[in-house]
Amino acid sequence: MSLGNRFRSAGEGTRQRMREPRWWASLAAAGAIALYVLLPEKLVIGPRWLVPVLEGGLLVSLLAVSPYRHGNEPKFARWLSIGQCALVSLANTVALVLLLRFLLQGGKATGVQLIFSAIQIWLTNVLVFGLWYWELDAGGPGQRINEFPKGAEFLFPQMTSHDLGANWLPSFVDYLYVSFTNSTAFSPTDTMPLSVEAKLLMAGQALVALITVALVAARAVNILA
Repeated sequence: MSLGNRFRSAGEGTRQRMREPRWWASLAAAGAIALYVLLPEKLVIGPRWLVPVLEGGLLVSLLAVSPYRHGNEPKFARWLSIGQCALVSLANTVALVLLLRFLLQGGKATGVQLIFSAIQIWLTNVLVFGLWYWELDAGGPGQRINEFPKGAEFLFPQMTSHDLGANWLPSFVDYLYVSFTNSTAFSPTDTMPLSVEAKLLMAGQALVALITVALVAARAVNILA
């Protein structure tokens, strides 16, 4: 049962005692770390172990100090979460830039190698923007539990339903789905961005996905053909 379904029967007093587990987001962060470790050496800047160790340290620290997101969570825990998102985004963007430079400079690689690199970068893009959306919408998971839909930056279909309305609360999986559809369609599908920040985030994600598919994957297919 999702957090949104549990919230459906909860009253305003109960809302203050609710909390959202971090483990879904932690799995996404761990997946991004694993994808980075599997990247070719030419797409990694600095020692290969540096970024995974930093990301892993943040992940373990967050699980230790804040395994659940709630209205009274420590402020530094949310800043650590944002820092984790920024680090994963930076590492993935650098990997994409290095891959594009490799292609533009006439680097030699097989089509299979390019396809796998493109898939790794694309999947990391999906995971990290799912984390960004989850972390930033309506002030973050903790504040969202207390005040949602006040300050919402995304309009989910459930928010327009008379049966759910304000009694529905998005979980991490909802934001991961938004991220996945934005990376496949290069635009919003059933969930619309409301704020300027959300629109810029979705535009940035779509741009990375488009470059990865249109340039890298297309070059790989051309080599294989």
